[in-house]
Amino acid sequence: MKLAVIPARGGSKRIPRKNIKMFSGKPMIAHSIDAALASGLFDRVIVSTDDKEIADIACEFGAEVPFMRPDELSNDYAATTEVIAHAAQWALSQGMKLDAVCCIYATAPFVQKVDLIRGWEALNSNDWAYAFTVTDFAAPIFRSFKQMPNGGIEMFFPEHFSTRSQDLPIALHDAGQFYWGRPNAWIEGAKIFDQHSFPIMIPRWRVQDIDTLDDWGRAEMLAKVLVEQGEL
Repeated sequence: MKLAVIPARGGSKRIPRKNIKMFSGKPMIAHSIDAALASGLFDRVIVSTDDKEIADIACEFGAEVPFMRPDELSNDYAATTEVIAHAAQWALSQGMKLDAVCCIYATAPFVQKVDLIRGWEALNSNDWAYAFTVTDFAAPIFRSFKQMPNGGIEMFFPEHFSTRSQDLPIALHDAGQFYWGRPNAWIEGAKIFDQHSFPIMIPRWRVQDIDTLDDWGRAEMLAKVLVEQGEL
């Protein structure tokens, strides 16, 4: 069976209550729940939370909350892999025969069912431990630089100062939407950013981290455009 797990703790600080804050007409977490259900992939869609209000809203939109997340996995230092491993172990303890567990972030309002389907297909295309969404950087990272204490700059990769951008490798980064993984990979804490993982490319214009109020505002503007274009 295939299990979707949406981690959503209640203690977000930079954007208070961001997992259930209204976004594009419904609570933020509802977008992830809707995408999971619409994909038709999952036998169960559960939310891992320590917060009763989040649990109630998740259930209202069709997810399950069969357990409350323990305190040791609800602080600022709890890793996503640990949270998903906990859910996978709970499922196995209930007698479920898991083929895969997909972590879908609660603050991923632009996640689409077609990408979840692509991820499942990619996971099964070879002996992959994970398959997850990525996108490319807007500018070549090999020509990036930092500001020094004296106010000047220094390149991270000075050897590429004269390298043409078209001759540089394409660098990717995590799109922060979902991660398909095999149960043993989650439980054993296998690294996601490694050679046993397959990248699912999505366009940059559909990627937005939502960690600050500035991020939230940018995401709201993008959502309006996507709705107008019929993409959301």
